Parts: sequence; C-alpha cells; structure tokens
Amino acid sequence: MSPTPSARRLRLGLPRRVFSQVLLMQVAIAAGVAVLATGLFLAPLSNQLDDQAMRRALAIAQTTAQLPDLAKDLRDTPPSPDGPVQREAERIRKATQAEYIVVMDWRGVRWSHTDPQQIGGIVSTDPGQALAGKEVMEIDSGTLGRSARGKVPLRDSDGTVIGAVSVGIAYDSVRARLIHAIPGLLAYAGGALAVGALAAWLISRRVHRQTRDLAFSDIAALLSEREAMLHGIREGVVALDRTGRIRLVNDEAQRLLGIGEAVVGRSPDEALGAGRTADVLAGRVTGTDLLTVRGQRVLVANRMPTDDGGAVATLRDRTELEQLGRELDSTRGLIDALRAQDHEHANRMHTLLGLLELEMYDDAVDFVGEVVGDHRATAEQVTERIEDPLLAALLVGKATVAAERGVALGVSDRTRLPDRLVDPQGLVTVVGNLVDNALDAVAGKPHARVEVEVRAEGRTAILRVRDTGPGIPPEHRELIFTTGWSTKTPPAHRERGIGLSLVRRLAERQGGSATVGEAHGGGAEFTVVLPEALAGPGPGPAVSTVPSAPQTAEEGS
Repeated sequence: MSPTPSARRLRLGLPRRVFSQVLLMQVAIAAGVAVLATGLFLAPLSNQLDDQAMRRALAIAQTTAQLPDLAKDLRDTPPSPDGPVQREAERIRKATQAEYIVVMDWRGVRWSHTDPQQIGGIVSTDPGQALAGKEVMEIDSGTLGRSARGKVPLRDSDGTVIGAVSVGIAYDSVRARLIHAIPGLLAYAGGALAVGALAAWLISRRVHRQTRDLAFSDIAALLSEREAMLHGIREGVVALDRTGRIRLVNDEAQRLLGIGEAVVGRSPDEALGAGRTADVLAGRVTGTDLLTVRGQRVLVANRMPTDDGGAVATLRDRTELEQLGRELDSTRGLIDALRAQDHEHANRMHTLLGLLELEMYDDAVDFVGEVVGDHRATAEQVTERIEDPLLAALLVGKATVAAERGVALGVSDRTRLPDRLVDPQGLVTVVGNLVDNALDAVAGKPHARVEVEVRAEGRTAILRVRDTGPGIPPEHRELIFTTGWSTKTPPAHRERGIGLSLVRRLAERQGGSATVGEAHGGGAEFTVVLPEALAGPGPGPAVSTVPSAPQTAEEGS
C-alpha cells in the first residue's frame, strides 16, 4: 500500500512575481499614508474643536457678565430659582444653546443653574482664578458632566469683583462635531487611496512589462549569471547608454582596449581617443565584423542597438589569426615560387642535358654559370647593403617571389643598414607589408618593377618602397591607412585593410611617420621614418627632411 502523499503546506508571505510584490507594497504604502494623513488631520482637528468650544463658552460668559443689572441683582436679591439672576441666565442659556450658565457670588454660591435644585449651593469646581479677576478657559467635569468651560469675573459699577460667571458647552456636542467630520475625512482618504492604488497598478504594469514577469529571485540569479558571463567570456563587451556613454566594460574588453574601469561614464572618444575604434563603438561606422586596430591588436567589432536606446559592442581579438593569415599568404607565395622554380629547373636541366649530349661543353659551362650567377648576384646585392640577417633574408625571399610573378625587385644604391636594429621584427613587418602591397600593385603589368631603399641616418631608419603601378588617387592617400579600408577582394581566410594600418601605427608608436607619395616616373612611393630604430650612435649623415612631394599609395592589404 503506497504511502499517502503529504498535503502541501500553505505558503504565506509575499508573492514571487515582481509585479505582484510591487503592487502589494505600493498599495500598502498608499494605505499607510492615507491612514497617517487622516490621523494627523484628526489630532489637530480635535484640539481645534476643543479650543473653539472653550472660546465660545468664554464669549458667552463675557457677554453675560456685561449685563448692567446682573451685578445689582446679585447684590440685592437672594439666590432663588425664581430670582432675576436665574431668569436672565436661563434666557441667555437657551438663546446660546449652552449647557449651563452659573452666576456665583464671591463665596462661590450659585445664583443660577440649569438644575434649580443646585441654586444656593457651592460650585463643584474651584472658581478661585475667576474670583481673582482672571478669565479662564478649560475642559473640566462638574455636576453636569464633562464640558468646555469659560469663566470670567463679575464686577460691579466700581469695578470690584463681586462674583463670577461660568458657562459650559456640553463636551458631547464637541465630540459629535468631530465624529461628524470623520466620514468626510474617510471619504477623502478613500479617494486618495483609490488614486494611489490605481497609480500603483499602472506602475506595477510597467514594471511587469520591463521585468517580463520575473521574480526577484530570478532577477538576482540573472544578475549573478550576467556578471559571471561578462567577466568570464573571452570576448570583449562594451555597453553604452542612450547618451553614448560607457556604462559597462568587462575584463576582456579592458585587456583588449588597454583601459580600466575608470572609463565608465565617459564617451568612447574620451575613453579611447579619436580613431576608428571609438567611431565603431559610438556607431559612427556601421556594419558587421568591422576591423579596427588598437595598439598592437587587430580587433573585430560588432555593435548591436538595445531597446533602451543604448548599444552593446563585442570585440574579438584577431591578431594571431591575421598573423597566421599573412604567414599563410607568404607560404603560398613561396610554394608557388618553388613550384615555378621546380618547373624552370627541369627546363634548365633538360637544356643542360641537351648541351652535354651534343658535346657542347663550353656552352654548357657558360649556361650553368649564367644561371648560378643571377641568383648569387641578387643575394650578394642585398647582403652587402643590409647587414641585418632577418631583413636581408626577407628581401632575398621576396625577390624570388617577385621574379616568379614577373616583377623585378631591386635594392636602391642608397641602401645602407647596419646590424644594430632595436626591433628587427618590427622593421621586417613594415617592409614585408609594403613590398607585398607593391607586388600586388604591379603584378601582371609590363616592365613591372619594385625598388626598396633602407638607410640609416644616425639612429633613425628611413624606408622607401617604390613601384611602377598605377598609383593612388589623391583623395585616397589617407584612407589607405584606415583600418578595414581596401578595394581588393579579401582572401577566404582573412580580411583586407590591415597591413597599412599596422605600418602607420608601428611607425607612430615609435614617434615616426608613414606617408605615401607619387614615385618619380609614376607609381607609388611609401616613406616610413622610424626614429631611434638603431641602437647606439651610428655613422652617417645628418637626418634629412623626408620629402613631402605629392604622395599616393596602393590600396591597403
């Protein structure tokens, strides 16, 4: 026999949904405010009604005491239910609807009272202050119960106090006025509560839409998950508000952009400085997978608007991928060159074999010498002028690739570079990018030629790469250095528009410059100046001014 399932316990407490909790709390607050306001109004109202009743009693007592015959009748007649003092006091009491009017002599003996049986007796409350010439207002209890009282001295024609007049207003009538005012106050309070409840409902509905009917515990869990996700993912995330200011930047974005949490509250221009990266984050450059360079990093950015008018930008680091892509391009070029050389080598071997079979030994010797001499001359020309092994090896390899593409790659006679480079890899990057661009520009054109000039002037390295290509229109001479700008079709494994941007950033980071101009005889001439590129003082002429002739460039790689 299966056990009987236990009954579920009734859960008491606040509802889980944000909408319900907000509505409940706001209604409770509105009700509490209405009750508090009603109480705060009733408390002074009660005191005000008491004060009004006491002042009314005092005014009646003052009017009664001013009657011209009252003092004379008090002195000349005995206290009697039928006496003139009683008759006058009762007339005034009925006219003013007071509870009682008591006229007493200086001993406190009543001359008038609502109950005739009390006439001739001593008053129940102390009349000392009134008999001493003072006017009194008070709430007190007497023979007729609790009442609001006013007491004034009664004076004769000489101004001597011969008695007092005490007037009472029934306290029940004061309480009745207070009770009569309560329904109106409650009606106003109820109306205010209804308006507050309606406003609470409208606000709660808005909260309901904005929170998507989540519970507070769900929101807290989402916030915790959001923090863990934002600071744990390997993509940079930058959130901006509707005014374009940064409101969130995660750890990876701080690393990629080289910034800290202090940028929160600033605009991208203030946080990063003017440039393409700030333009992408601010939305001035639109598109998907936008390339930008920040420092030494190549970043891919995407920007997505949010419902509140802000935006969220994601950043991915593509530096290593770009490097691998360039290495792949170089490898493919070398493979193509080796394939062509293999084909050319087979042709040469066939030629050599034919010369030997025809017993043309002298011609065979001359043929071999000519082939070997061409390659040796190119290598010797480079190594004699460029002592840095990395840069020399690069140019020898590029010369081989250029030859297979039908381009003559030469080194200028002015080239002189000692082996004292501070950052050989950086200069190799600059030369490699510029030579690749030049080869792309002249490939397939007749009499294609690329010339490289590298020389040291003191500790400054000056690099020029000239080509015989079509050149670049003047309006594009600055655009070619913009990250992501290119007119070439990108390869499948990477994007275009990075190489020249990296060249300029590398030069500017070392305090130099990268410009482009028109070469002598047409084509493009790139000029890169790298101050402090060589270690230690070196011989050479003083640094000359870089020519500022009109400059063009090929499209960025």
